[in-house]
Order: sequence, then C-alpha cells, then structure tokens
Amino acid sequence: MKKLYAILAFTFIITGFTFQNPDYVKVITPTELNRLMQNEDIFLVDVHTPEQRHIKGTDIFIPYNEIEKYKDKLPKDKNTAIYLYCEGGPMGNAAAKSLHELGYRNLINLEGGESAWRKAGFNLE
Repeated sequence: MKKLYAILAFTFIITGFTFQNPDYVKVITPTELNRLMQNEDIFLVDVHTPEQRHIKGTDIFIPYNEIEKYKDKLPKDKNTAIYLYCEGGPMGNAAAKSLHELGYRNLINLEGGESAWRKAGFNLE
C-alpha cells in the first residue's frame, strides 16, 4: 500500500510540474484578452491542431508544432506581443517555446484556451 501511495505522489508531483507555465510566457484570462482586443490591435494566433473554430479577430492559424515553417508570417520585430491560444492551453505553451527559441520575447498564452473563451461567453468565428 505504501508503494502505491508513493507512486501516486510521484505521479502527482510530476504532472503538476508539467502543467506549469514556463517563465518566458505570460498568461492572460479570457476577460483580459477580450478587453485588450476591444482597445488595441493585437497579433492573435490559433495554434491548436487540428484546426478549430477561431476566436473572432484571430490573425492567423499556425499549428503549434509547425512554428518554424511559418516564421515568415510572424512579426519581424521580436519584441512584438504575440497572443497564443489552443483549445485548452498546452499547445499554446509548446508554440511559445518554439517562438522563444526563435528569439520572440513577448509571448502571451490564453489561460484555458478557446474552451475558456467560449465558456466566458465570447465570440468564435
């Protein structure tokens, strides 16, 4: 029984760390993103695969695992804010890692992704 508890504790610790946001990406709530989109022109990227319905105002769809292929579609200025989302969040973090490796430094992922956006009552295309 002790062995089972030890395995469960280890699994919980490992998976807990897996879902933490890396330090090179900020997180934004659906409400914060919606407010920002009402007041500013932002670069919003859907990175979910397979492609899904997009948040209204999305600039481009780039699969999270193909960032390098689309680098000519990304802002030339590496300090430009890039807002990312997928269905739930993890693919956004993966895309942020690839963008960070390409030198981008202002990366923001939508907390809870498109699913949280929809639950908050905001529009999809």
